[in-house]
Amino acid sequence: MVSKILALSLSRRRTRCMQCARVLFGVVTTIPALDAAKAKAPPPSSSSGGKSAKKKKWSKGKVKDKAQHAVAVDKPMYDRILKEVPTFKFVSQSILIERLKVNGSLARVAIRHLEKEGLIKRIVHHSQQLVYTRSTASD
Repeated sequence: MVSKILALSLSRRRTRCMQCARVLFGVVTTIPALDAAKAKAPPPSSSSGGKSAKKKKWSKGKVKDKAQHAVAVDKPMYDRILKEVPTFKFVSQSILIERLKVNGSLARVAIRHLEKEGLIKRIVHHSQQLVYTRSTASD
């Protein structure tokens, strides 16, 4: 009886409302369409959309370890500079920093010292890059 009244009063487009009304009046205990939707839906998780979802964080990229270069010249380092650097075919500040693990200012001072000693000779002298090579026997 109640279902017939509800069917007449509600339009056919609103089937869900009709089913809700049936549940309210006790004709049907559950709504079959909602039960099927709940069964298909995955359990709620924190990765779902909406305001409560966390934003994707961009990776910071690869982080290079901070180099521990020498900031003072001791006797073994001085001997190593005098022995190894004149054998390099190409000598620059960046080469000394990389191979000898010294500070940039120490590399510049070492290059000036080796040039004064005559162990290396200048190829290019620019304000931002000093390029040297080993001295040959004919020089």
